Amino acid sequence: MKRRALLLLGTAAVASVAAAVVLTPRTPENVDPNSAGLAFPGLTQKLSGAVTIEVRNAEHRLQIKRQDGDRWVLPEKDNYPVRQDRVRELLVGLTELRLTEPRTANPELLGRLGLDDPEKAGSTALLLRVLDGAGNTIAGLIAGRRRVRTQGNVPEAIYVRRPNENQAWLAEGRLAIDADPALWLDRDIANLPRERLRTISVMRVDEPPLGLRRTGDPDGRLILTAPDGVAATQESALDEISRAFEFLTFTEVKAASRLGGASIGSSRFELTDNLAVAVKGVREDENIWITLTASGDDEAARLNARWNGWAFQVGSWKEKAFLPRLEDIKQQQPPAAPAADAAPPSPPAAAPGAGR
Repeated sequence: MKRRALLLLGTAAVASVAAAVVLTPRTPENVDPNSAGLAFPGLTQKLSGAVTIEVRNAEHRLQIKRQDGDRWVLPEKDNYPVRQDRVRELLVGLTELRLTEPRTANPELLGRLGLDDPEKAGSTALLLRVLDGAGNTIAGLIAGRRRVRTQGNVPEAIYVRRPNENQAWLAEGRLAIDADPALWLDRDIANLPRERLRTISVMRVDEPPLGLRRTGDPDGRLILTAPDGVAATQESALDEISRAFEFLTFTEVKAASRLGGASIGSSRFELTDNLAVAVKGVREDENIWITLTASGDDEAARLNARWNGWAFQVGSWKEKAFLPRLEDIKQQQPPAAPAADAAPPSPPAAAPGAGR
């Protein structure tokens, strides 16, 4: 029992020493003490030549390209623009990142800081590179775990190391980095309040034309104007139509020239301030895609600058908002009651021998 206890204590001691090596600041071999300042001195001037941002890990390969000055796009999404504010945040973060404390240089311990090989399955490390037009690296690092700060007004911190080096550092600064392309997209399409909607006309394939108009009542209800003679409506369905452009976002995007599938139909939404929006719907592999075209004044020009040339995949429930059928909004009539003078049904005939 004494020998077993000594072995257990020895194992715990080894683990404690290993953790201390990883998490305790140390002075690395062959490291210039003056280098513990900016991670990339002079980077601000060099970024004017930055053309590509790459972020990679075991699951994702993100590439962002620069176009037309400071416009950054995703090549894998047909060069759809990314969130420009997020690109600026990343690049500014790189210029301000400071190496404050050297950590382990033992490659076997880098995984504890999230700094192991980013290509290895299960690794949480991220490889970041900023490249110029010739493919040369302007700035590159491997980013690992973020260090949690419990005090207020304390800079954010993250463990990093340079590619092809084992020396790990604790760095101070905000590094907004992620390898998932979806997280770089601005998914907002439009946000036009329901109160602005005035009329809607819908032309669905193999369906009769449908028309709706907002009344002048204080509650601004939608009513059917076509087909004639249909007045009863489903209020919940009409409310979805009136909110079609409120906080509208997409789940996927691609160039409109690559859109296939079968046409669902088209619709036209007329709103206040001389704005109208034409919608075309397509069903492709059970997904709903729309293309949008605005007409009107300056607002229409701003919307078209964002919409023109793109097809947006939206939630399947949006089909009833942009391209409703009559059956979607017409209230179901209750079954007709039997006539008062109708003869009651005859009782069933008694079975032979019943009652014996």
